[in-house]
Amino acid sequence: MTSFTLNDLARIVAERASAPASESYTAKLLSDGPARAAKKLGEEAVEAAIAAVLQDRENLTAEAADVLYHLLVVLHGAHIPLSDVMAELERRTAQSGLAEKAARPR
Repeated sequence: MTSFTLNDLARIVAERASAPASESYTAKLLSDGPARAAKKLGEEAVEAAIAAVLQDRENLTAEAADVLYHLLVVLHGAHIPLSDVMAELERRTAQSGLAEKAARPR
């Protein structure tokens, strides 16, 4: 078990985002605007989904790490802190997913 958290990764993304784009992949993704980072997030999500379907645990683990990293880059670029996402998850888990879905307006 590791002590590394999503908060640790969000902090690293924020630090690297402020570096010159010539020195940081994170900064380069962000310097090209939101479309580039979002595209990379989508690509990684598709690769993770394929690995899941193929039941390729090793590749799914690696792709899931890529998805989390690219998601945090996209969130950083949109000025949405991880704490906002975690608060939304907490709000949603206050009831079952089926009950939450049934309560949505039609």
